Amino acid sequence: MIDRYEPRSLEEKWQARWAEAGTYRTPSQAERPNFYFLTMYPYPSGNLHIGHWYAVSPSDAAARYRRMRGHNVLFPMGFDAFGLPAENAAIKNKIHPYKWTMANIERMRGQLRSMGAMFDWSREVVTCDPSYYRWNQWFFLKFFEAGLAYRHKAPVDWCPNCNTTLAREQVVGADRRCERCGTQVTKKDLEQWFFRITKYADELLDFSRIEWPERIKTMQRNWIGRSEGAEVVFPVRDVDGVEHPLVVFTTRPDTLWGATFMVLAPEHPLVEALRTPDHRRDVERYVAEAKRQTEIERLSTEHEKTGVFTGSFATNPVNGAAVPIWIADYVLMGYGTGAIMGVPAHDERDFAFARRFALPIPIVIQPEGEPLREPLAAAYDGPGHMVNSGRFDGTPVPEGIGQVIDWLEASGRGKRAVNYRIRDWLISRQRYWGTPIPIVYCPTCGVVPVPEADLPVLLPEDAEFLPTGESPLKHHEGFRRTRCPRCGGEAEREMDTMDTFVDSSWYQCRYLSPHYEAGPFDPVEANRWLPVDQYTGGAEHAVMHLLYTRFFAKAMRDLGLPTSGEPMKRLFNQGIILGEDGEKMSKSRGNVVDPDEQVGKYGADTVRAYLMFMRPWEDGGPWSSRDIEGVARFVRRVWDLALRAAPTAAPADAAALDNLRRRTHQTVKRVTDDFERFAFNTAIAALMEFTNHLFRVRETGGAETPAWPEAIRATILMLAPITPHLAEELWQRTGGTFSVHEQNWPAYDPVLAKPQQVTLVIQVNGKVRDRLTVDADITAEEARTAALASDKVAAQIDGQTVRDVIVVPGKLVNVVLR
Repeated sequence: MIDRYEPRSLEEKWQARWAEAGTYRTPSQAERPNFYFLTMYPYPSGNLHIGHWYAVSPSDAAARYRRMRGHNVLFPMGFDAFGLPAENAAIKNKIHPYKWTMANIERMRGQLRSMGAMFDWSREVVTCDPSYYRWNQWFFLKFFEAGLAYRHKAPVDWCPNCNTTLAREQVVGADRRCERCGTQVTKKDLEQWFFRITKYADELLDFSRIEWPERIKTMQRNWIGRSEGAEVVFPVRDVDGVEHPLVVFTTRPDTLWGATFMVLAPEHPLVEALRTPDHRRDVERYVAEAKRQTEIERLSTEHEKTGVFTGSFATNPVNGAAVPIWIADYVLMGYGTGAIMGVPAHDERDFAFARRFALPIPIVIQPEGEPLREPLAAAYDGPGHMVNSGRFDGTPVPEGIGQVIDWLEASGRGKRAVNYRIRDWLISRQRYWGTPIPIVYCPTCGVVPVPEADLPVLLPEDAEFLPTGESPLKHHEGFRRTRCPRCGGEAEREMDTMDTFVDSSWYQCRYLSPHYEAGPFDPVEANRWLPVDQYTGGAEHAVMHLLYTRFFAKAMRDLGLPTSGEPMKRLFNQGIILGEDGEKMSKSRGNVVDPDEQVGKYGADTVRAYLMFMRPWEDGGPWSSRDIEGVARFVRRVWDLALRAAPTAAPADAAALDNLRRRTHQTVKRVTDDFERFAFNTAIAALMEFTNHLFRVRETGGAETPAWPEAIRATILMLAPITPHLAEELWQRTGGTFSVHEQNWPAYDPVLAKPQQVTLVIQVNGKVRDRLTVDADITAEEARTAALASDKVAAQIDGQTVRDVIVVPGKLVNVVLR
């Protein structure tokens, strides 16, 4: 009798042994190539959910596989520890955010260890630790010196009752109210700090040195939004008669002759100067209402087009026409120049606006063939030729765009320009629980950076958290009041803290040397490991974290740090695991799967294997209580297969021995190929098929052949990345030395791994017409296609109708004709 499979005690045993032996300390063998495998670190919310397991378990399996393939693998873990939830918990529970966060980290660290993952915990980073955020401040100072950090006014969501800024998630309801007091939220302009990511806009569009999913690259391209066109100056006089140049950017300067109105963003600095007395009240009311809306709301295609006339006119530079100036909330100050020209005949949005306010819609582009006629039923934005455009009448479009730009430049009416949708990264947060910005404001010296020797600027531990949500730093005199580093006079610290995305923009570098004191990371280690070879995580981070970390890599390179300019060579995005009802997991739906409960019931290895088997990793899908039972049975069958004595049977013959060897090598090849492309579900399916085959072989005497130990050994090694505890136990019990996770991945012989070939008999109406040599594992569809492609079969069909094609796998195909 063999021991019963008891996963919990077995898993605890091996986790303790691995920790004691330092099994997962990053190896540093000179003869082995280095491989940096990284999965996105979690926020310490308090408990790991099944989504964390779905992200981490396959990553761990892939990292283990890479180590078994002969690499020194760096596979670290840490915690993204700053953020608003900790501050909210401090207010609600009257506990300091640091205590709340560190208690959560301790609990989650234990849960991560229960997975059996091979994290090198000696390299752990916790971003709220001063030893980490000191280097956030160091980067800020370096960016400030290089002109990459600057201060500028920008709008924030503001609660006038709580007298504080609000995070996006603190603004609730369609009418945008403060979640704490219910007051309607408005916008307020504050001086805030930015990182100049736009300096790298063109370089961020170059993906030639990274292998990232196409959808991530497309999202980043769209976010950066590079557009080529022209800047055109529309002269305008304000209510006092002073002339101003009103600059617009357009990708379609060929339509300038059709511009019948202009629209300014409500925040445009000229709005106040251009509103005439009889339109003043309407303009002020409209500007106030626009300030209460988010940019997403203002840009929504479902948002009704609104606007008000300022009472002023601009002069169209190409024909001298007076163009009325409106303001509308769908124009944003941060995009382009904050002013657009309205060409309603050839732009859908302008057409809707002109129809709404009864503005002229002249045609200036005619398609070839049937001409457009007024009044238009819809805007036309296709190719054609220019009309009603003076000297350019008849010029083909889009070829004529360049000619118009040349003329604008030659006549001083405009110039070639490139515009970007991306804006600089606003890093200021009016919060406590984040990295303090190392800036001092001195009445004499102005804006003064904190000297590097004085870092870190520490968060005060005795902060008082108010129910309003105001940052405690505003009221902490000991933090706020300081001395100017230059003149020694009285000064005040910057009260804002940094966006937590700063923490995750370079964390992959700190893992290399988390205790290094001479800089943010050891350059020797950086040269060994950077950039990250494989990164895994969610696609939802496409245009924030994944863009910011690319910006940081380029900025660090330009600061002279040893980085290549790209943070990660390869990126893989996993899918999302859903509740059993196919919906996103939530407590209100009652469909949350607790991983701790599942581990208690099945063991970590079964949960890991199920998460890798359930669907392709990139797809995700719903949890299934039924399907995990099937995986649990598979794990128990592997245990029995490796340890239970074979029944008495006559020894297998030479053919059976050869067949077992072939199946072993074929399975190793299949699983190897699947691991290389993260196809864990089909790798496990191949192992299930092989296990079933081994049971059949054992029943017929195959366990007595020399091929049997080889097959069992290969099975255990292939399972090691997927079910690490089970594999370690079976490896030891079958004579292996500690540890299975320090063994090489099983190799396969390409000759043995090649599918065997068989003769496929081809019949037409039951009579043999051809014989084809095909792979033994040919599918039914492949056999059908091969039969119908046969010249001999085609001659028999000769215009007749094929009624049916009957396939007997690996043996024959019968083509039935009418």
